[in-house]
This record gives sequence, C-alpha cells and structure tokens, in this order.
Amino acid sequence: MTIKTSHKLQVESEKFSPHLFSLVLANFLTFTLGTSFIAGPAFAFKITEPAEGVKLAAGSTVTAHVDLGKDIGIVKVRYFWYGEQDDRLVEQEDATATGSIVAPVALIGLAEQDPAFGGPLLVPKDGIGPMRLLAVAEISRGRLGTRSVFDETLVQVEPNAALTTIDFETDKPLQLGRAGQSSAFGHVDSMGKIFELPVVGEFADGVIRRISAPATGTAYQSSNPKVIRVLPTGLLQIVGNGKTVLTVTNRGKQASLDVGVTVNDEPNEPPVADAGPNRTVKAGSKVRLSGLKSRDAEGEALFYSWSQVRGSKVPLLDVNDSEASFQAPQVSEPRTYRFKLRVTDKKGADSVPAFVDVTVEP
Repeated sequence: MTIKTSHKLQVESEKFSPHLFSLVLANFLTFTLGTSFIAGPAFAFKITEPAEGVKLAAGSTVTAHVDLGKDIGIVKVRYFWYGEQDDRLVEQEDATATGSIVAPVALIGLAEQDPAFGGPLLVPKDGIGPMRLLAVAEISRGRLGTRSVFDETLVQVEPNAALTTIDFETDKPLQLGRAGQSSAFGHVDSMGKIFELPVVGEFADGVIRRISAPATGTAYQSSNPKVIRVLPTGLLQIVGNGKTVLTVTNRGKQASLDVGVTVNDEPNEPPVADAGPNRTVKAGSKVRLSGLKSRDAEGEALFYSWSQVRGSKVPLLDVNDSEASFQAPQVSEPRTYRFKLRVTDKKGADSVPAFVDVTVEP
C-alpha cells in the first residue's frame, strides 16, 4: 500500500518505521515551537520601544510601547527616567521615600491610549550619557489590592548641541581639610577620603547638563597625584597634603581647579566595601544584603550606607547597618535589582562603591 501526497511523492508504509516517525515529529515540534517563541508575544511585561541600547536625542519625543505578555489586570503603566549612576529611584508620589534622586513620572500609559499603555514619551532635555527607562505596571487584584511589575531598558542619550563651556561647580580655589574639628563619619576631609566633584557643561541649546560621570565623556587629571589621585570611576581620593590642579575635559572643552589639601597626615588606608555575591531568590522571600565582609586596614569600626540603584523601588530596611533587607516583590519573569554599598571609617575615609545584583524569580 502507498500513500500519495500533493507533491506526488510515494512513501511505502512498510518502510515508514516508528523510529522515523518519531524523528519527523520531533523536528516538526522543534520548528513549530521555535517559530512560535520567535513570533509570539513576550511571556511577561516588557518594554519593546525604545529598544535596549538605542541612541536618543535629548529633548526629543519617542513613542513608548510595552508588551503586556501574560500579565493580566494591568490598569496603568508609569514611566520614569533616571541616570545610570543615580543613587536611587524615588517615585514621586511616595512621600515616605528617602534618597537624593527624585524621578518624576514621565508618562502614565492607560488602556485607551494608542498604543495601549504607551504613548509619546519626552526624553529628558538635560539628559546625557546612559539613562534607564523604567516602566512600572500596576495590576489590579480586586479586593486584594494592587501589585506592580516592571521592566527597564538602558539607552544612550545625546544632546543635539555642541558643548560650549565646562566648569567645576564648587568653591574656587577649593580648600580641603578643616583643622581643629573632631573626626566623625564622613564629616571631615581626611587622608584616604574618596569624593566626587560636580562638573557641569553649558551646551549651545542653552541647557546646562551635569557631566561629572566618565560615561558622559568626562575625563579628569591631577597635576600632583601625591595629593589628589584620580580613580578609574572618576572619583577623587585625598592621598597627601599640598596643592594640585585638577583638570576636567569633555568634547574638546577644558576647565581647571586649584585645590589645597591640609588634613591630618596620619596614614590611613580607605576601607573596602564588600556587598556580597550576586544571587537569585524567589518572589515573596526575605532578602538579606550582607556587608559583613567589608574591611578596614586599620581595623576601625565602619559606617555602612546601602542604596538601591536599579529596578523598581523596594522598601529597603536597615540601610545604615552592616546588613540591609527587603521583601522580594512578586514578578512574572526574572527581574534584577541592584544595590550599592559604601563604607566609611572613623577618620572619614570612604570606600569605592560595591554593588550586588539580586535576581528575583517567580
């Protein structure tokens, strides 16, 4: 007996073995499932536009698109912009939140908008360098209240205007060290202290932008690295007494700052922050962040400072203890939360920041 196909191919039934059938079926399923994953929707809430890594012009308007995936009951989506180096995202309506960065809501997307839960999104006019777009979706659970899911994407923001001037936003000349004042955590300029100097640039479009971070194109140089040392992250460290000239450059523009340092010359190595290894946890679990492996060369007690720098904001407890904690939120797909730890010794010397990523799974 033969089976006739539309392609006039003849297959003899006695030669169509079960083993051959299994191989054909397996290949068919692989192709079908593979193409469905490629062409199908996301399985969790996701930003589809703007795409990860895209370059956007500061002050321009783009269209925000999200794929709701399998998350149902979404009533609105709030969008926030924040700098890649910002210490913490603080949602505007959260009056109990603390942090140096307040991110206003850039867009509220609703179901009736086109596209649904998206729409025209203004890129920050004063933005420059890597920025994160965070989309937080609010899901209604009826009498159980609401919960949130989020996604974020990293983009590169560039102004469409040339840099005209650059300058340090600080006292000139800058004097570091205050004789006769008792030392306390972070209150006194001291040997080993690590700090950042704010730098601003004025552009041809009339906008003044903060350009302290190397990611914005800024580079630093110290004429006397035995007084002030420039760290790879763009942070500065006091390493000795004396005078130096700090020079900052960006986009062909340059500015200089005279700095005098008079601090206690007692040798002091800055402490080292250790935020622990990256890890994966289950939604709903209590997560403890440990800085217990942080250390100081002189064995002094340390002051701890934890902050969140990535992901939808979570209530972080005990931010000034060696161990901070938070409740892992509910998620539909693995999501990463990043936390930063800095430690300070009794003489006021700070550590370079340490980071830890916590991935939360459903």
